[in-house]
Parts: sequence; structure tokens; C-alpha cells
Amino acid sequence: MGSNFDLADALERLTTSGASNFEITHEKEVTRDHADQLLEDAVEAIAESSDSITDPEIFDTCCSILKYSEVVPGPVMTKLLDSITSGLAVQLDAAKRDIQSEEQQVYRAHKTPLEMYAFLLQWFAQAAEKVKGEVEPSTPVPKTRRGRGGKTGTGRATTKKKAEEWSWFGQVTPTLDLIGRLLSQLSVQRLWTTNTERDLFIGCITRPAYQVAESEVFMKSEDVKENFCKVICRAVKNHGHGNAAAILLLQRLQYDEHLAEPIAQCLAILAQEFDHSQLGDEILRDVSQRNFTAQDTKGPRIFGRFLTEFSRISSRSVLKQLSLLIDQLDSDAYPMRNAVVESMGYIIYDLAATLENGTADDPKQSGKNIKGLFTHLLQRMRDNSSYVRSKVLSVLSRLCELPGLKMSKFPQQRLNMTKSAIEALEDKTSTVRKNAVSLIIKLIRTNPYGKEEGAPLPRDDIQAEYDKLKTELGAIEERAQRSIETQEDEGAGHESTNKMKKRAERIEDDMDVDNEDGEATDQEDEDEEGDSMDVDNEGQPATTRSKLKPRKSQINLEAFNDDEAVRKLTSVETDQLRIQKKKLSDGLYFIQQIEDALGLLEQMLGSKNKSEVLEAIEFFRVAYHFQLNAKEGLSKMLHLIWSKDNNMVSEDGKEIKGVRARLLECYHEIYFNSRFEPKKIAKHMIESALYFPCVLFTLIQNSRRTFDSTLAELTSLEEMMRSMMQDPHYRVHDEVINKLWQIFKIEKRIPNLQRRGAIIILGMLALADRSILVDKVDIMLKKDLTLARYTCVALQRLAGHEKKVKGTVKQTRRFEMDNLIFRKMQNAIERPCRSKDWFGLAEQAINTIYELGQQPDAFCGDIIKQMTTRVFKPKEGLQTPPRDLNAIDEDALENPSQSTEDKGDSFELAQLLFVVGHVAIKQIAYLELVEREMKKQKDAQKAAENTQGGVQLNNKEMEELDQVAGNAEDEIGDKILEIREHEMLNGPNALLAVYGPMLVNISGSPQKFKNPVLRAAATLSLSKFLCVSPEFCEQHYRLLFRILDSSKDAGIRSNIVIALGDVAVSFSSIIDENSNELYKGLSDSEPMVKKNTLMVLTHLILNGMIKVKGQLGEMAKCVEDKDERIADLAKLFFSELSTKDNAIYNNLPDVISHLSAGEHAVTEETFQKTLKFIFTFIEKEKQAENIVEKLCQRFRLTDDPRQWRDIAFCLSLLPFKSEKSVKKLTEGLPFYRDKLHEKGVFERFQDILNKARLNKSKNDIGTDLKEFEETLEEHRRQGQDDDDLEKRAKGKKAQAKKRVVKKNIRSKPKASRLVQENDEPAD
Repeated sequence: MGSNFDLADALERLTTSGASNFEITHEKEVTRDHADQLLEDAVEAIAESSDSITDPEIFDTCCSILKYSEVVPGPVMTKLLDSITSGLAVQLDAAKRDIQSEEQQVYRAHKTPLEMYAFLLQWFAQAAEKVKGEVEPSTPVPKTRRGRGGKTGTGRATTKKKAEEWSWFGQVTPTLDLIGRLLSQLSVQRLWTTNTERDLFIGCITRPAYQVAESEVFMKSEDVKENFCKVICRAVKNHGHGNAAAILLLQRLQYDEHLAEPIAQCLAILAQEFDHSQLGDEILRDVSQRNFTAQDTKGPRIFGRFLTEFSRISSRSVLKQLSLLIDQLDSDAYPMRNAVVESMGYIIYDLAATLENGTADDPKQSGKNIKGLFTHLLQRMRDNSSYVRSKVLSVLSRLCELPGLKMSKFPQQRLNMTKSAIEALEDKTSTVRKNAVSLIIKLIRTNPYGKEEGAPLPRDDIQAEYDKLKTELGAIEERAQRSIETQEDEGAGHESTNKMKKRAERIEDDMDVDNEDGEATDQEDEDEEGDSMDVDNEGQPATTRSKLKPRKSQINLEAFNDDEAVRKLTSVETDQLRIQKKKLSDGLYFIQQIEDALGLLEQMLGSKNKSEVLEAIEFFRVAYHFQLNAKEGLSKMLHLIWSKDNNMVSEDGKEIKGVRARLLECYHEIYFNSRFEPKKIAKHMIESALYFPCVLFTLIQNSRRTFDSTLAELTSLEEMMRSMMQDPHYRVHDEVINKLWQIFKIEKRIPNLQRRGAIIILGMLALADRSILVDKVDIMLKKDLTLARYTCVALQRLAGHEKKVKGTVKQTRRFEMDNLIFRKMQNAIERPCRSKDWFGLAEQAINTIYELGQQPDAFCGDIIKQMTTRVFKPKEGLQTPPRDLNAIDEDALENPSQSTEDKGDSFELAQLLFVVGHVAIKQIAYLELVEREMKKQKDAQKAAENTQGGVQLNNKEMEELDQVAGNAEDEIGDKILEIREHEMLNGPNALLAVYGPMLVNISGSPQKFKNPVLRAAATLSLSKFLCVSPEFCEQHYRLLFRILDSSKDAGIRSNIVIALGDVAVSFSSIIDENSNELYKGLSDSEPMVKKNTLMVLTHLILNGMIKVKGQLGEMAKCVEDKDERIADLAKLFFSELSTKDNAIYNNLPDVISHLSAGEHAVTEETFQKTLKFIFTFIEKEKQAENIVEKLCQRFRLTDDPRQWRDIAFCLSLLPFKSEKSVKKLTEGLPFYRDKLHEKGVFERFQDILNKARLNKSKNDIGTDLKEFEETLEEHRRQGQDDDDLEKRAKGKKAQAKKRVVKKNIRSKPKASRLVQENDEPAD
């Protein structure tokens, strides 16, 4: 080829024919063994003179090596590359020198060698890829370094293998650096005078850079990436490579995902360091014109990453083309919409930064651009893709927390962001909801409404400050108004005042800093004032801000400059007051927005998505610290303590805490680790100056935490306190416990409510550490009985609290019955008292006796005897203790003839019956403990016998011994059962047996015993007696059902429902036979009864204690109950029931029938909402197929259009993912074809067809669906025609009937006249 080398021809042949078919004039035979020797002569020649490359033999030798590079060893390829690059470097230096001498003949001689070197270098880059492909290392390490103490090798085989491996990774950076030097130092236009030749050479010499960029491994190296950018930038800037670079870079962007960020960085360097933004603009314009489809996943993702990265590092370049790029917000591919959204976020930050540091070219235009971008961002919150909505929220969150961006300069945008975030809390996607909460948290943390950014937001303080400023400004305006009116009357003049008018408008502009046009109109001012007044506590109508507005164009304010009131109105200080007032108004509106969203945020605490729950917990923590109204949310957070996941979960590569651990951390920070505030602490200090977290007093005083809490809240709080005490990170400090004891024992200046709260918390803490109470028993017993109930609960912790392990007995601490504790309990029970609070005290006192006493049964027997004596002992004299309304004895009113000697006290009798009933139920639990203790002693005796004498028994002997021990345990169990079932209520000496008939008589005679307290106590105790003996239960359980039907007292009905659940646990067969009676409670008008019935049935059904016999429809009704708690419980029931094998599937037909037809039917809307929820648990395809068949057959069994619509709706809820489901639907056509004319039915079948098309299987069923759709349409028309015909026939029949009636009416007068004529006498 020699000096006649044609670069264009060589490149064309290399491209078209490929390297393997490239024709070489002096082609050499290249083998693996002789390649090095063949290359040696060429290398030496080039080393002596770089011009030797023009020698045909040498050039063809290099070409031959490259043509057969697949068989050439790596070291030979390295030697060839070194020769090419060294020769090119020498030629570059020589060409530079000769060009400086300006001798054309001399420097043009370098043209051919440079082209040949460029051609060889391009070919080498292609060939090296093939060699490298076989032995490419997994990680791009340019230099291998051996660490201290590291091994140099692992063996001869490994060393030999590594010696054979080859990669030109180490030569890539020097090669690209050489190309970059050539592009920056060589005057290419002097050597190649035509554009075609010059572009051809530049394209050839830069091609290795593009080929290197195609390797993801190479581009991970920062040095390679940097040199690649330099090559492209210098070629574009110095040699007109822009058009070719645009085409090549766009091609790489289309196929190589790893090049998205490097190309963006290259264009940014080109624009910023080389002052050449045209290439970036051209690529952005091309991107904006591309049409991305939703099915294309790779292209939009690559271009989206490119656009995002380019916006991050060169947002100004993207801003220039944003008017074109914004069209991609309508792209079908959501990654492109995401990219544009993220780009707008970077642009906003860049513009805001220039405004902040004063470098903006046009601050007004920059502010306008920012507001427009915010508008576009918030509009994307209505995007149909949850990914885009989520991205918008994350971008807004990032804008809130980026340093240097003060959102306080854009108050309206901040409020709009808050509104959009709150609306997103109702989004159907959990990621969007999570990001919405995150944005709200950032908005709260960066709020500008306090004295400094991120200050707390106490609503009352801000409202007071707002009212103060409002009053002050109103006074200033009123004084100015009076002064102006006074001087007007004196002839001050009414000439034009353009200058002062502009001054007033500028003041308004300062107040309305968010107005997009920079001018505030009167209407806008009024709107803003109205908005700010919407959050006023007084609820008074808004007043206009300035009464001078209507007269601004008429009054010459300059004429009043000497007036102090007018100067005050237009002063800078007044302007600042207006701005501050507007800021406070926005703050109040912001607080109102957050508080309105608290309900949605509380619902998120129950989400199944962990990250969403964690974000909600963080919100309430932040809301508490910023003094927002978060008490209700903190209360509901308590229930998360039962979350089972306490493990670390990974999200976005970050390790975060589980829900339970995060909850403990949150509560510990709020209540036990708050910053000390001396003023508040001093207020609550009682005797000592002990430092104590003041917020703990809130925990004690807050009724939602202790004495006014629900049972669920108290139980959750108890578990949280126990968990804190067991965790060393969150353990409550001893000083806090000491302070609680001080609050409890101090008599003066401490309300009883605080003391109750203190003892409740101490009892909770003692669950984990009973030593808290051991030394304080004397203090607890000395308290008055107003705290007795709560003290009893705390005393029960002395027994110890350990988790039960199956097969073990809980180790408890018990005391002798002469202990002072039990005497105090006895006094509390027997003390005369006529308050309903006594029943709660007596319950806990009995619990304490059975929990701590060694012989509680005998002790409680004595208490019962004493109370019986007091109740039935004849009263001496006529004096009776004072009674409250609850204790009025109405028996005497009903039986005036009854002797005074027989009258008793109904309230005292109610107390006695309550104690008797509770002792009965506690005695059952005590017998179970005795049984376990006896078995434990038996096992210990057996173990001692086995080890006695050191003799080891063989397996057979051990089995025999186990059998004997098992028989002994059975005997113990039978004995205890005998005592319970036959001696407690039926034994000759049984104390409780005396009260059974009494309970039955009082409970079954409501007309005789009318005292509500007595009837409630008797019914409750009767329910407890039914749990003791099966014989007693069999005789009297029907009485409970009768009371459940007839009682008007909701409390009695509620207690009976709960008691029936306990009876079912004890004697399941009795209740299972009468379960229909229990379901009646679900129709009760009282929500409390309905809720308790639902809870009891849930427990019994899920634990298999009663069987579902077609009554599940009543449970399903509760799913859409008006009471939110009942609806949530019903949904929880069905969620748990779905885990049972086919439970919902088996009962689904009964549920549909129950809700759709008959006396139990619900409204059509309620039916649809309920079944939509229940059908979510039909997940198995086989179940769905069977349901399709059953529902189709139901069409033929009814003529009610309402049921047709209900069945069609249920069919539309099924997924229709398989061909079998669609096939069964088509096969059932004869059952419903005559119902398709009903509008609601046909619409549901249209929904089914659409769903089937989306879910069609690989075996395309599109044709079958089309035919089925045509058939449905045909039958619908036919049915419609038949229906119309039937209506016309009915209409004609009705018309004919009317004509007959009219004809009969007309014929009656004629008949009457004939009769009259016949009756007239003849002349």
C-alpha cells in the first residue's frame, strides 16, 4: 500500500468486507508461534524511523497481525500497540515542528504516515476487543498491588494461566491521552485542506475512543472516562466533529446503558470548560423529538438517565431546551417523564441558588421560571403512573432539604406542595403515600413560619401573634383613614397621584411575594386576606386589609406627607408588619392543612407496607416535637408494639429498623429522653429538685394513656413499658421510677388522677422487673381506697410475669394468708360502698388474692360468708344507709304488701352476687394451676426415683415407668375435673351451690327484680357459673339466650355475648348447637353489643370452637358497618379466615345469597362494596373457575333483575386469567343470554371481556373473545327487542282495557234511559 495509501478506501473496505476478508497486498502468514518473530522486524523499523510505516512490507505486516489477531498472543498485541502509539507520537512531534517551519512540502509529508497510524490504531481497537473478549478480567484493575503480607501467587498453574491472559486495559488511558494530545496540538487543517479529508481523519483517529466507550468495564475507570471526554471535546471544539459526534453519541445512548452518565458528563465538560454547548443542545433537541413507547423499556431508561445526569451537572443547558423537552411529559414511557421531572428539580435548585447568591442575570425572570417549574411539577401529581407521582414527591422533598434553597421565598409554592402531598396520602400506591409523608415531614422541618427556619409551630402562639399584628395594622390604617378624611374636609385636594400609587402597589408586591406577574390586584389581596382569616379561631368574617384602596386613584398622598399617621402607614416598619402578618397567615393555613390530614396519617399506621408505617411513625415524632396536634396519632401508634417484625429491613440499600424497634425508639425519645425545660420541670416538681423529663407528666396526666384509656390502649401501653424495661437501650431510668413513687405517695397538692397514672405506670414497669414493687408494698397499702383498684393491679405484679412455655408451670411468688396484703384486700371488698366503682375494685382485689395467696379459695370463702351475713341479716331499727340512685330498692315498690322484715338491700345483694361469680371463675383458673403443680411434683418425684441409687434404667423399663406416670397424671386430671364439675356447684358442702338457684331466680325474674345493678350483677355471675359445671350449663344456658333477646339493657346484652364465648370455650358442643342465637347479636342496634358479638364470633370461628353453618353472611354485613371499628374488625376476621383452607370459598355462595335476596338483603351499593372486599381472597385459579360455573347457573334460578345484576357483578370481580374461566363463562351462555338486555348485567360482561383480553394466555384467545363478544351483543339486542315487544304488548293490552272500560261507561246511560222508558205508564 505504501505511499499510495488511501484512508477512505481502506476504511470502506475494512467496514464492508470486515477484518477477516480485508485484502492485503503483501499479506503474511501469521501463526501463534511465529507472530512475535514476524512483528520483530516491523517494530525495529518503526523504532528507527516512524516514517517506515509507509513501507508496504512493514505496513502490511502490521495489518496481517491485526487481521489474524485471534491467534496472536497477548504480548505480541501489546508490542504492536506500543509500536503504533510510539510511531504516532513521533510523527505528531515531527509534524508540529515542520508545520511551524511553514514549509508545505515538508509538513504535508506527514499526512500519509498519520493516516496510516490512525488506521492501524482504529483497527487495533477493533481487534483488541476480540482478543480481550476471551480473557477479559472480571474487574478492571489497571495495576495489581500486593498488600502487606499478601501472597504473590497460588501455584504454578495459576501463574501460568495469568501469564497467558491479556488485556489492553493498561494501555487504554495512554492511548486516549495520545489521541487527545494530537487533537489539541496538531493543526489538522494545514495537513488536510478539504473538509472531507479532514473529517475522515478526525473520524478515524477518534473512533478508538468510541470503541473503548462501548466496554462497560473500561468506562468504570475514572481515568478512561476522563480521557474519553477530552478526546470528544477537543475533536468537537477544534476540528468540527460536532455532527459526527452527535450521531455516534446518540447511537451509543440507544444501545449502551452504561454510557448514559459518561456522555452527559462529556457534554457538560464541553459546555462548561470548552464553551461549546451546541452539541449538547443538538442531542437534547433530538431526545425531545423521539417518540418512546410504553413497551420499550431499555431506550427510555437510558435516555432518562442521561437527561437526569445532564440536568444535575449542567442544568442551564437543559433549561435552554426545556420548552422542547417538556413535551416528553406526555410520553407513553414513564422513565422519560420521570427524567423530565427530576430535571426540573435540578433546574429549580440551580435557579434558586443563583437568586440566593446574587448571580442571576435576571432575578425577576428566574423567579418566574421557578414558579412555572413548580406548577409543572405539581401537575404531574395527576400522572397515571405511580412511579412518576412518587418521583415528583421525592424531587420536592429533595428541594426542601438542599442547602442554599430557601423555600421561604416561595410561600405559595410551599402551600401548594403541602396540599399535593396531603392529597397523595390517599393514593392507591404505597410508595406514593410513603413519599408523601416524607415530603410533609420535610416541609414541617424546614417551615419558615417561626422566628427562625425550622422552628416549632405552636398554633395558639402563632394565632395570638397574628391577632396582635392584625390589630396593630388595623389601628395604623384606621388612624391614617381618619387623618385623610379630616384633611379632605379641609380641602387638601384631589389630584392625580401616580407616584404614590406606585409606592402603594410596591408595598402590596412585597406582601404578595408569590404573585407571578409581580403586581397584586385588589381582588387577589382580598382573596389572600380571606385565606388567612379562614384559620382564625374566632371564626369571624374577614375584613378588608386597607380601607384606602378604593380611593388610591383619587387622593394625593403626597399632600399628607407632613401627617404622622400617613407616614406611619407607608413606612418601612409598617411594610414589614404586613409581610410578617402574611407569613403568620400562611403558617396558620399550613398548620390547618397538616391537622386536617392527621386522620389519613393515622390510617397509615395500619398499613401492611413496613416502610410506610415507619414513615408515619416518623411523622408523628416530628409533629410532636414541632408542637402540632399529634396526641391521637401517638395514642394509635401504641398498637404497633405488637408488630412481629423486629428485624432490620433493607430499603434502597440502607439498613433501617423494624416497626417495633422504631416505635420503642420514638416513644423513648418523646417521653423519657426529652430535652430538659427548667420552667416546666419546676412547675411539676413536688418535693425534690430532681431532674425529670417533663413530658412524662404528660404521659401520666393524659387521660388517653391511663385511667380513661380503652382496654386495648392500656394493654399496648403495658407491653411497651415491659419491652422498654427489658431492652437495655430503652430501660427507664431509676430517677424516673423514684419520681413516680414520689407522685404516688405524696398526699398534698397532687391530684388523684396523677397518682392513679403513676401507680398504673409503675405496675406496667413491674411486669419486667418486679423489684420495683418489692420494697414499696407498705407504701402501696397505706394509700386510701380511691387508688385501691390500680394498686391491686400493681400488687399482682409481685407474683412475677414470665412468658408461658408449653409444658412448664409459671414460677410465681405466693404469700401466707395472714399477710397484710390480704387483710387490706378483704377490707376493700367488705367496706360498705354504694358506688359502681366498687365492682372494678372488688374484681382486682379478688384477682390479687388468687394471684398471691397460698390458699385463696378458703380466704374468699370467708369473705363470701361475711358478705352473705351482712346482706341477709335482719336490719335493726329503721335506719338504712344512704343510697345512691343505682342502689334504689324497687322491690318494695312492686310488693308493698311484703313485710319490712323480709326487705333487703339490692345494692348489697348485687355486690355479693358479683363476688360469688368472680370467685367461681377464678377458682377454675386456680384449680388448673393446682393440677399443673401436682403434675410437676409428680414429674420431679419420678426424676428423683430414676436417679436414686445411680442405676440407669433401660428403654423398656423407662417406657413402663412413663406409662405408670401417665396413668398417675390422668388420675390427677380426672380428680381436678371431678372437683370442678361435680363438687363446686353440686357438692353437699359446696359454698357456691347455695347461690346458683338465687342467680337463676333473679336473672329470670326481671319483673320482680327491677334494680338494674342487681340484674346486671346476677346475669354476669350466672354466666360465670355456666362455665363451671356442664350439668348447670345444660340446665340454664337457655335462660341467657332469653335474656339476650328480651333485655333492654345494652350492658347486660354485651356481657351475655362475651359470657357465651367463655361458655363455648368450656363446653363447645352446647353453644355450637345454638350458634344461631349468638349471631343475632350482629343485628343489635347497640354498636357495643354488635362489636362484642363480632369479636366473640371471630375468636370462636378462627379457633375452631364453633362451625360456620351458613351464617357468614351476617359477618359479611359488618364489613360496611357505619361504625369504623366494627368494619375494621370484620375485615380483620375475613383476612384471618382466608388463611384457613378454602373457608371463604366454601361459604361464598351462602354469603352472596344472604346479602342479595331475602329479608337480610342489603342495598346494591353495600353489596358491591362488601363482595369486592371478600373476592380479594379468591386467589386460586381453580376456585375462580368453579365460582364462574356456579354463578352462571344461578341466573336460571331467579327472575329478579336485582339478583341478575348482583351475580354479574360477582362474575366481574373474578380475574379470568385462564382459558378455562373464559370457557366456563361461554358455556354458561344459555343461563344468562335472556338477561343481557338488563343494562347493569351487560356492562359487567363488558368489564369481564376487557379483563380477559388483558390477561389472555400465550395461546391467544383473542379470536374466541371477539366471537363471544359478538354473541353477547346479539343476545342483548334480541333481549332488548323482546323486552320492547313485551312492553308494547302490555301497553296495547292496557289501552284495550281502557277502551272497554270507556265503552262500558258510555253504554250505561243508554241502558238507563231504556229502562226509564219502559217504566213509564202507558197513556
